[in-house]
Amino acid sequence: MIKVGSDFSGVGAFNQALMRLGIEYKELFACDMDKYARQTFIHNYGEPEYYPTNVYEREIPSESLDIYMTSPPCQAFSLAGKRLGKDDKRGILFFNSLEFIQVNKPRYFIFENVKGLLSDDNGKTFNEWVNLLGGKSVNGLPVLFAYEDSVHYHLYWKVLNAKEHGVPQNRERVFLIGIRDDKDNSFRFPIEESLTKRLKDILEENVDDKYFLSEKMIEGFSKHNDNHNEKGTGFIFEPKDQNDIANCLRANAALCPTDNTIKIELCKYGFHTCGNYQYNFCDTCNEGDNYEFLQESNTTLYFDNSTVKIKYGKENKKQSNFNYGCYKLNDTLDLNISKFEKHEPLVIDVHNRSVHSYSPSLTEPHHNTTRLWDGYKIRRLTPRECFRLMDFPDTFTWPVSDSQAYKQAGNSIVVNVLYKILKNLNL
Repeated sequence: MIKVGSDFSGVGAFNQALMRLGIEYKELFACDMDKYARQTFIHNYGEPEYYPTNVYEREIPSESLDIYMTSPPCQAFSLAGKRLGKDDKRGILFFNSLEFIQVNKPRYFIFENVKGLLSDDNGKTFNEWVNLLGGKSVNGLPVLFAYEDSVHYHLYWKVLNAKEHGVPQNRERVFLIGIRDDKDNSFRFPIEESLTKRLKDILEENVDDKYFLSEKMIEGFSKHNDNHNEKGTGFIFEPKDQNDIANCLRANAALCPTDNTIKIELCKYGFHTCGNYQYNFCDTCNEGDNYEFLQESNTTLYFDNSTVKIKYGKENKKQSNFNYGCYKLNDTLDLNISKFEKHEPLVIDVHNRSVHSYSPSLTEPHHNTTRLWDGYKIRRLTPRECFRLMDFPDTFTWPVSDSQAYKQAGNSIVVNVLYKILKNLNL
């Protein structure tokens, strides 16, 4: 059984990788100050024997660990942040991790951070990290004049992208692996692999309406795009197709133009497919239904879960004169509709007087909060989908709000990347 410990433990990506590897381990400690991350950690793994909240007050075990895992907060070195580097008080948390290594002398250590660390202060910050952590060698090259306070470790570092290791997310992170000088220092980073998964492979089937963007929000993003297209600057709102891969997940739970949103294709007029049902429509409904499409341009279909809502009628200048008919998508209806002739009418969206060849809404007209964009409904990823993009299994759960779950996923480490690193160590 190996002895492990971690600082900035988050929701336990390190634990997930060890579990996937099938190695028995004893967790001497974990440490994190975020109370919601602690709730999720305990919910999934139980509370460690020693679980402090403050790394500056955390005791250093006298017994050397087999693996020390640390991921100092990335905000201080992030490309998207203020770029204050080690002048930011969060940036100096690196030196707290260095002190742990100097005192505990673990067999291996693993650092993880954002790629922006490499360019912080024109590369000086990262060079300092490398010089302090790699007192014996760096990426196989011996160090001739080590820093006086550097640790006697063989250091290997590389930027790894999740999309090159089986996960459909464009997430680049720098990993630094340290091997104590008295141990076999042969290490290779995992080999890149061709990506076979796409967003469609991690999507949930039944998604709550709350994850779909409102008409107001989509209009706001559309105006944002127009403004920045005119200026030639800024981040563009561009929902993903299901065959795409995800942008890097952010720790900030607030939805912004660069966050992952996905287009959900609507059923089309003519030959429709909704779930397991396929059917056609004609000018006149099936005998006995007592509903008739009065004009092609005034007919709209609304798909709401298992119900087809048919809106039909004529609009005058003063008011809309429409009626509604509802049909349940059951076996009987499916058989009836299959008898209809193929028909492809145009549709008027009475909200903005635009003409479409597809339904302009997926909900009841008087409750419409969602608007189509190029024949799609648009939604943000669910927390479960975000954790799947971090390669957490579906057995992993969280007892916190969606906002906290989004934050926890964005702050975590891709499990498969850690798993492949650990697999290449001589544990």
